[in-house]
Formats: sequence, structure tokens, C-alpha cells
Amino acid sequence: MGFSCENTGEKNIYKGRRLSVAPMMDWTDRHCRVFHRQITRHTWLYTEMVTTGALVYGDVARHLRFDEIEHPIALQLGGSEPADLAKSAKLGQEWGYDEINLNCGCPSERVQRGAFGACLMSEPQLVADCVKAMRDAVSIDVTVKHRIGIDKNEEYGFVRDFVGTIADAGCRTFIVHARNAILKGLSPKENREIPPLRYEVAYQLKREFPDLEIIINGGVKTDDEIALHLQHLDGVMLGREAYHNPYLMAHWDARFYGDTAAPKTRAEVLAAMVPYITAQLAQYGGFGLKLNSITRHMLGLTAGLPGARAFRQMLSDPKKLATADPHLLLEAAAQIRSM
Repeated sequence: MGFSCENTGEKNIYKGRRLSVAPMMDWTDRHCRVFHRQITRHTWLYTEMVTTGALVYGDVARHLRFDEIEHPIALQLGGSEPADLAKSAKLGQEWGYDEINLNCGCPSERVQRGAFGACLMSEPQLVADCVKAMRDAVSIDVTVKHRIGIDKNEEYGFVRDFVGTIADAGCRTFIVHARNAILKGLSPKENREIPPLRYEVAYQLKREFPDLEIIINGGVKTDDEIALHLQHLDGVMLGREAYHNPYLMAHWDARFYGDTAAPKTRAEVLAAMVPYITAQLAQYGGFGLKLNSITRHMLGLTAGLPGARAFRQMLSDPKKLATADPHLLLEAAAQIRSM
């Protein structure tokens, strides 16, 4: 699938889902993931949610193509029909994904109209049927990402029974967004901020289901917070903090995976992206791909450094972006005094 660099596609280096970057609509596309992989070798990366309809009836290649450098990578699916999910999961495995993840956590009303996302938590047996259908169709891991409750139901028994039912269908990995999902009255953004975080619910799930892999998601921002959660759980998934401050991930391989290789500097990350962008524009520029489609994911790379504002401005300048010259990255890097 094109671009590659050293130490990529080596599945024997995968050391589990101790750390991962959350699936985020409009953000964790394939260009974002290639960028993130320049910063961390071991962290698991997740696609944006892809609906089963997009795969069963749409352009499969457009939704599933990715670069070999992105491994380990998981495909997140949205759907509630077991047969369609099985077919979509099989496509994901055929395209080379390392994991299939079912979205049972998105609270948006648009997703609810499709009868999937967080509303599925009210139908655990249906989710179990979906998981079983996917597991029967593929040999890679099938995992579930979910909330700890929906609307005002904060009873631990609700999420415990949900996890137990899905586990009986063979799912061994649960990614727990430690907030309730409010299905009416809150936007997706408000659903990430207003319902309180209750990490202790995930901790209790791990105590009750010690043989399951339980991964926490929601509100985690620092390495020390990650380390604290890993004392209780099997993994930590970060979303917006990893996206807005991506160089946070630069030391994860050493601290959390025991990798002794030195991380790339920010300047080396940008330099490594130049050949990728060149190849992508040559292949897909005629189909609408713009330089900004890739560089927009890099604006947070220099967060906190002197010159970061000038860096962002240069990568957002319409005139400079219109040149479609990937070396704009190196020009922007020159604005930073400590890369």
C-alpha cells in the first residue's frame, strides 16, 4: 500500500493494547495514523468508525485502505445487523487489520438513527449476537468499545451485565469510556465533558472479570495518569489529548513498552512525512486529496514550544498550502527554535 519506513509491519513487535489512540470521526483517518506512527511504534491505532453500510454498499477501498506502517491497527465498525457486521469484519481481516472493534459508545443522534453506538448497550443480547457473528467470520480479535451506562442509569449492575453477556459470546477485550452516554439533549462534545468520569467502575469490572482485558478511556491527559490506571487495568486509550498534543506519545514506547530505541525528534517526524505526502499527492491528488488533508493533523506537534504559533500559521496558510509542496513541513519546522 505504498509508503514504508524502517521497523514497520513487524507484527512480532506488538506487545498488546497497553496504549491506544481512540477512534475519532474526522480526525483519525489514514493520514493522521501514519503521522502518529512516526511518533510511536507500539501504540495501537484505531480507524474512524466505518459503518457496515459503507462497506456492504459503498467503496470498500476508500474506507479500508491504509499503509503498512500503521500496524498495529484496528478497524472500528458501526452497525447492529450481525450478518452485515460479519461481512464487514471479514473485509477488515482481508484488508489486513489486526483487530475489529464494535462501536457501542457513540451517543450522537445520527448514529442512534442507524440503531448502533451507545444505544446498543440497552440490547446486550443483540450485541452478543453481533460479536459472535464477527468472531465466527474472522480469526483476529473482536473487541467492544462502550460507555459505563446510558442516560441516568448509573447502576454498576447495568454495565456489569452488559459486559458479562458479551463476554459469554466470546469477546475478551472491552474498551470502557468511563462516562455515561446521554442519548437525548447533549451533543457528542457535551457527552465527552458533562457526564462525570467514574474510573472506579472500570476498576470494578476488572476485579469482577479478571480474565478479560479491560482498557480505560476518557479524560486521560498525562503519562502519570496512564501509569496510575495501568496499576488497575490492562490498557489506556487516549483521544483528544493524543490528537492535540501528539508528541506526548514520543516516550510511550520506552516508558510503557520497554523499547530502548530513541524516539524521533519533532523535526525527524516532519521529515519522515515528506515522502509519504509526496507519494499520496501523486497518487490521489487528482481525486481531490489536498496537502491540507494531511498537514491539518500535525498542527499540535509543536504545542508548548517557542514558535508554535508561527508553525501552525504556516501549515494553515492557504497560499502556501495551494502550492501542494510537502517541503512546507520543513519550512514550518524552521519556525521552531527547539525541535
